[in-house]
Amino acid sequence: MSTTPAGRERIVDAALRLFAERGHDAVSVRDIAAAANVSVGLIAHHFGSKDGLRREVDAQVIGLFDGMTDPALAATSGPAAHVADGFAGMLLQQLPPGSPIPAYLRRLLLSGDPAGRALFQRWYTLSTSLLEGMTAAGAARASADPEARAAFLMVNDLAMILLHEHIASAIGTDPLEPDGAARWAAGAVDAYTHGIFIPTEETP
Repeated sequence: MSTTPAGRERIVDAALRLFAERGHDAVSVRDIAAAANVSVGLIAHHFGSKDGLRREVDAQVIGLFDGMTDPALAATSGPAAHVADGFAGMLLQQLPPGSPIPAYLRRLLLSGDPAGRALFQRWYTLSTSLLEGMTAAGAARASADPEARAAFLMVNDLAMILLHEHIASAIGTDPLEPDGAARWAAGAVDAYTHGIFIPTEETP
């Protein structure tokens, strides 16, 4: 059984994967200890309890969004596809193949608990900042209701994670995989820059 700092990291990694697969309530401390190849006592030593371990997992996942605003703003001067990728696309680029983080984000966002609400608010704040920067840079049109527009754009990000299995079934490519993400971004670019609906002519 490991007692090194690497053992602590394995505990967090194992908990993240198990929580993503089964949900927090369906995973025991013994399950996590077995998956991380550590003793139950070591988990208590580092985190105090399963709830303490979950708080650590939540903090690490939510912390992935720290520092993402500047790279996102830099993308506004590049190809439109980079902008349309949004924070979900940027996040996916940071993750290794098969990462449990998208599945965990889905559980967290749908949980309704404080960590899920904190994640949603963090994401929304970043989306608002990105839209403000794009508007100031002339890359986006000004809106009479920028808060609602930021929330609307955030829906595109959230759909990639919350509904990716249904999207994959419908269109044949998973938006969380590289090819699917590129296809999703291309569709978003077309919708955002050219529109979807044809407006009716205004009558006098």
